[in-house]
Amino acid sequence: MQKRVIFGGAALAVFLPFLFLGGIFFQLFVGILAMIGVSEMLKMKGLEIFSFEGILAMLAAFVLTVPLDSYLTFLPIDGSFSAFSLVIFLILAGTVLNNGHYSFEDAAFPIACSLYVGVGFQNLINARTAGLDKVFLALFIVWATDIGAYMIGRQFGKRKLMPAVSPNKTVEGSLGGVLSALVIAFIFMLFDKNVYAPYSFFVMLLLVVLFSVFAQFGDLVESSIKRHFGVKDSGKLIPGHGGILDRFDSMIFVFPIMHFFGLF
Repeated sequence: MQKRVIFGGAALAVFLPFLFLGGIFFQLFVGILAMIGVSEMLKMKGLEIFSFEGILAMLAAFVLTVPLDSYLTFLPIDGSFSAFSLVIFLILAGTVLNNGHYSFEDAAFPIACSLYVGVGFQNLINARTAGLDKVFLALFIVWATDIGAYMIGRQFGKRKLMPAVSPNKTVEGSLGGVLSALVIAFIFMLFDKNVYAPYSFFVMLLLVVLFSVFAQFGDLVESSIKRHFGVKDSGKLIPGHGGILDRFDSMIFVFPIMHFFGLF
């Protein structure tokens, strides 16, 4: 636990200055995080990072994450997705250039990885562009859900939530996570009424329940992926915590659903 606290604090000390700074520095930083996340996915499957598909998959996540049309003015308004599509076409070109040794199924995994990671981090940047309060609301919901689920589950957990995916998670812990997220979001919204616009306070609390559920689902998806590949952590970048995906798995799901409901 001491190791987790120390290195977790160190990771936060690196992340927060970029978050407060915003702009191109934050966007490039998040783009690099997306590339690392994709590399972790590739390594879990035993694929070479610095290969044809590895480099293109990381590049695809980067161009999807960073708002390219803000800097390359000749690009259309959906410049990032257009650039992402072009990189995907290059990955698919491998099915032709490798004389049948690289199939569509082989190409599908790096494509899916870049989309899964890229969309989540893209919406982190979208949230930061809308305002720091949107980002912190999402972070507080995720952190409260994690801590509440752990504390309540440890004290009162009896019924397994999804033992085949994550044997330590319980129904009681899951409900405790939702309740914790509601309490923290309630307090946060009392101090910042703009954070839940364009919704009413009550409607936003209902949405917080949904966001907390999505946070847990994101964590379960990552657990399922790791279990499938037989690994404990997605990476070893942060001692005691694992890799980038271990820290951002819930946020990858929460930011897009917040964007879907028009919060940024």
